[in-house]
Amino acid sequence: MRLNPYLNFNGSCQTAFEFYERHLGGKIVAMRTFADSPMAEEVPSEWREKILHARLLLGKVALMGGDEMPEDYIVPQGFNVTINIDTPAEAERIFTALAQKGKIRMPLQETFWAVRFGMLDDQFGIPWMINCELASVEKSSA
Repeated sequence: MRLNPYLNFNGSCQTAFEFYERHLGGKIVAMRTFADSPMAEEVPSEWREKILHARLLLGKVALMGGDEMPEDYIVPQGFNVTINIDTPAEAERIFTALAQKGKIRMPLQETFWAVRFGMLDDQFGIPWMINCELASVEKSSA
C-alpha cells in the first residue's frame, strides 16, 4: 500500500506541478488535460486545457493533482503536505522555494523535535510542513 497526496487546484495545476518539479526535484510523468480525455466535450471550452490529472514522482512517492471545475473547487483546508528532509540546508532551501509568493504560517526554526520545522501555504494555496528531525541529522552525521 502507498499513500499519495492528491492536490486539487483552481486552474493552476500545470504551473504548480512545474514549480514543484523545479524546486522539489523529481519528474512529472503525467500531465493530462481535459481535452485529452473522453470528458473533453463535457467541460467548457476555456477549461479544456486545464489539467485533469498530473503525477510527479519524487523518489518512491507520487504527488498527484488536477484542476477542479470552478463550481467544485474548495480551498485546501484541514491537512498539510509534509516533507521530511535529512539536512537543515535542504530544509531551508525547500522552505524558501515554497514560500515564494506564499504565506508563512510558522517560520522555519528549531523546535524540541526538529533542527528545522516550518509551515506555509504556497502561492497555489497548498499547505506545507517542512520537517528536518533531530534524529535524521544525528543519523546522517554518524
